[in-house]
Amino acid sequence: MIRTAQETIANFFKMESASGLLLMAAAVLAMIMANSPLAPWYELLFDTPVQVKIGQLDVAKPLLLWINDGLMAMFFFLVGLELKRELVEGELSSLRKIVLPGVGAIGGMAIPATIYLFVNADDPTAVSGWAIPAATDIAFALGILSLLGSRVPVALKVFLTSLAIFDDLGAIIIIAIFYTAQISLTSLAVAGACIPVLYLLNRYGVTARSVYRMVGIIMWVSMLKSGVHATLTGVILALFIPMRSPSDPDERPLHDWQHDLHVLVAFMILPVFAFANAGLALQGVGLEQMLHGVPLGIALGLFLGKQIGVFGLCALAIKLQWADMPRGMNWLSLYGTSVLCGVGFTMSLFVGSLAFESSGVNMIFDERLGIIIGSLFSGILGYLVLRFSLNKA
Repeated sequence: MIRTAQETIANFFKMESASGLLLMAAAVLAMIMANSPLAPWYELLFDTPVQVKIGQLDVAKPLLLWINDGLMAMFFFLVGLELKRELVEGELSSLRKIVLPGVGAIGGMAIPATIYLFVNADDPTAVSGWAIPAATDIAFALGILSLLGSRVPVALKVFLTSLAIFDDLGAIIIIAIFYTAQISLTSLAVAGACIPVLYLLNRYGVTARSVYRMVGIIMWVSMLKSGVHATLTGVILALFIPMRSPSDPDERPLHDWQHDLHVLVAFMILPVFAFANAGLALQGVGLEQMLHGVPLGIALGLFLGKQIGVFGLCALAIKLQWADMPRGMNWLSLYGTSVLCGVGFTMSLFVGSLAFESSGVNMIFDERLGIIIGSLFSGILGYLVLRFSLNKA
């Protein structure tokens, strides 16, 4: 019986849908705790102050921000590794292949942001959340997609993953430009000094993980103190990880690191993040709260903006012969995939935590409500459209 249980658990973690299912479970558990007698304990847990002090260096934050600033840096490190691998030798290494997911990602960020700004144009505080519906949660989206089984064409998965990578890249740029606190030039200079060090390590073929970790930690702390969001450290560090070792062609540091981090990020970091950030108290929620500009703009941006932006620009690129329809896909499956891009749970929560953290107004409730509604409707409609289209194929 023990062996059977071990095999069952092992098979679960091999499933493509496992990460998405864990994210859903973590989010549901957070919702249950936030709406139960355990709610004060849930809030107390993530408000717990955690301090690390070494000499004059002092980093003190509540547990929630250690998760959002620290653990999520590991997530962005994995995103950076995937981005570099795809650009160098993967699906994004060919210009013809990157046009369709590239323009889809642009539309999928621009249209939702435009809808949000239109809905909240009269509220200068709410306007700062314009980027929240621009994000796609690839783990959730692939989790929903995998529920359709082997009928899903490989090209559809590749298209969705490639589009999500561009989407993440766009989110990284938005965070770097628009969601930074007051800049400390001294700390930023220390972080900047780490970049030539990383270049030299890469240039001379250094593959020791401990060296990259040490430089990465220094850069992360410096970024944290500089006012530029610390999670960007993960992306910068990833871009300097060598693809191959010059002394051993069979050694692939980037690939190995990506492989080792996948389980940690997918099955621990993202579920912990979801559990820490999805605890939405629903007491007193009514139509008035749902129609508030922030949740309404986010929900419409995710549900309508994503499908209009992704499908519209992809259709235009195909009609203008800039790109080809992916093999095994048709217009209906392309539309279903576009709708599925409206599942923005993890990344939307993350951007939302940055958008309103320094506004002086507690918008966390509004933000979570819109994200959950928009992602839920997008996930359901995207699944139904794809199921219908794949049954006809």
